[in-house]
Amino acid sequence: MKIRCVITDDEPMARKGLQGYIEKIDFLELAGVCEDAVHLNSLLKQQPVQLLFLDIEMPYITGIEFLKNHPDPPKVIFTTAYEQYALKGYELDVLDYLLKPISFERFLKAANKAYDWFRPGDTVQQDYIFVKANNKLEKIDLADILFAEAMENYVAIYTTQQKIIALTTLKGLQEKLPAASFIQSHKSYIINIRSVRSVEGNILNIDKYQVPISKYQKEEVMEKMVNSKLLKK
Repeated sequence: MKIRCVITDDEPMARKGLQGYIEKIDFLELAGVCEDAVHLNSLLKQQPVQLLFLDIEMPYITGIEFLKNHPDPPKVIFTTAYEQYALKGYELDVLDYLLKPISFERFLKAANKAYDWFRPGDTVQQDYIFVKANNKLEKIDLADILFAEAMENYVAIYTTQQKIIALTTLKGLQEKLPAASFIQSHKSYIINIRSVRSVEGNILNIDKYQVPISKYQKEEVMEKMVNSKLLKK
């Protein structure tokens, strides 16, 4: 498996160093080197790229601004001299955050993390996620999540202990959740299949809540519950 990647950094020595590191790793394929995010934006329109090694402090537009405003960005590993952006990196769901000067050992660790992310049939999965809520990052154990409900620019995540209002979209949340256990039952809901107690018509009984299933999703939801034998006893 080859991961097509691009380096974007306004410092020539930083670009050269990262390029040398990439050449040493057989599963990374360098698709381009950019001096800034404007150049990167043009490159992404011309060819498919899976991974960005992206600097943050650059002229014209920062790496963070680029990532926030791109409609469908590749996965990102930030490469920066500024540790104060680490929290923002987690909010943007980047794969890793490398502080300059970057050692090859640390770079290899980040590259292996990317390999695990892209590997077909990968079974490596964290048992928790982080979401932004109440101006901080909240850690939520996956096993505690019952379901999530879309609320305009927010998502209400119902857990076994509490309701958390997270600053994200339903799509953004779904990308963080393992598809083996979580599925969208309705345009406004994602459910944890393991939390379903029973099904009545187009209603899922989850703990003390009732969650709708759309007619378009019902067959897929039911098939997934039956095949995975995850219906809660």
